[in-house]
Amino acid sequence: MTTRSWHTRPEAGPDDRAAIRRINLSAFPGPLEADLVDALREDRQAWLPWSSWLAEDPDGTPAGFALLTRCHVDDVPALALGPCAVLPEQQRTGAGSAAIRAALDAARAAGEHLVLVLGHAPYYPRFGFTPASGYGIRPPFDVPDENMMALVLDPGRPVPRGTIRYAAAFGV
Repeated sequence: MTTRSWHTRPEAGPDDRAAIRRINLSAFPGPLEADLVDALREDRQAWLPWSSWLAEDPDGTPAGFALLTRCHVDDVPALALGPCAVLPEQQRTGAGSAAIRAALDAARAAGEHLVLVLGHAPYYPRFGFTPASGYGIRPPFDVPDENMMALVLDPGRPVPRGTIRYAAAFGV
């Protein structure tokens, strides 16, 4: 793995929207994730103005992307991390980690408490994620326990227990 310094910043305007779509279309085998980001952006209850982050190459080219959107554990607000994507030629360089760390830092700064992710079990623990089941949190569908993870941002607050309720764009 080659790591480098990445500049991170929040999404800002139509050029960034096009770059984010390009990143997702390049990183995934089909348009599902790119379309999901577009649908989430239109959902006023899910989209948070500070929650879409880019990692840029030194020349300013967006290479990595991470998104947080509003979800709930039963009726308690939380955040869902994803989609996250990196241009194929920039994978394993730290671009994805930089975008995710920036998004999580922004969530902390916004006073958020809990982030949930459905993802690769070996990848997300580096950010502090652990199995959500350890907190009594479960997804609304069947998934291996190690792939549904939670990160508590404020350990001084109680963690909600219950079922995750995603934004409508997720289709679950």
